Amino acid sequence: MTAPLLEIGDLTLAYGRSPVVTGLNLTVAAGQVVCLIGANGAGKTTTLRGISGLLKPVCGSIRFDGRDVTGLPAHRIAAAGITQVPEGRQLFDGMTVAENLRMGAYGVPDGAGLRRRRDAVLARFPRLAERLDETAGLLSGGEQQMVAMGRALMAEPRLLLLDEPSMGLAPLLVDSVFAIIAALRAEGRTILLVEQNAEAALAVADTAYVLEGGRVALHGRAADIARNPAVVGAYLGGG
Repeated sequence: MTAPLLEIGDLTLAYGRSPVVTGLNLTVAAGQVVCLIGANGAGKTTTLRGISGLLKPVCGSIRFDGRDVTGLPAHRIAAAGITQVPEGRQLFDGMTVAENLRMGAYGVPDGAGLRRRRDAVLARFPRLAERLDETAGLLSGGEQQMVAMGRALMAEPRLLLLDEPSMGLAPLLVDSVFAIIAALRAEGRTILLVEQNAEAALAVADTAYVLEGGRVALHGRAADIARNPAVVGAYLGGG
């Protein structure tokens, strides 16, 4: 059996003395979309922060492509091939769209390689080709989400962490975001997705984990999780 691309073992994450995630075990295989669902405060975003190096684990392990990356600083995690699209997008608001995209490939020298990456991003988000010289902070919410995802893809990550990509978007734009995620999945990209829209997340994912109180309450094939009565009642609007 092929080893997982990402393997988390008994991970505990805390803010100060307050544990938020406790004893988390999670794996992501290469080419899979894995989603984390759960109520607000369940530890979903905290998990991504731990993986990306923004929050140092209290204990446990994080292995990426067979290498122990537990506790490495964020810039070394990014260099290893993990890129996060943060909740709320967190663009460089005063910079142009082009400058924001360039920041996603800050370690790549100007030249053909950089142009190839940008051309690929603009082909995926043609709306951004029309906005390159505009200030990112003045774009619509949907356009800003495109910039945030495009900036991450400029790094050509081996693992893409998506934190609430549909938050604050109109329903039509939500559909567009999940169409992009589905396209990335079809290309064989590896994605760990945190999303409040559980129905949409489960529809696009291969595997799902349900977090409750910082612990895994349920995990399995996304299609099976979507039919679980407890999940339907709690997260999918069922009775």
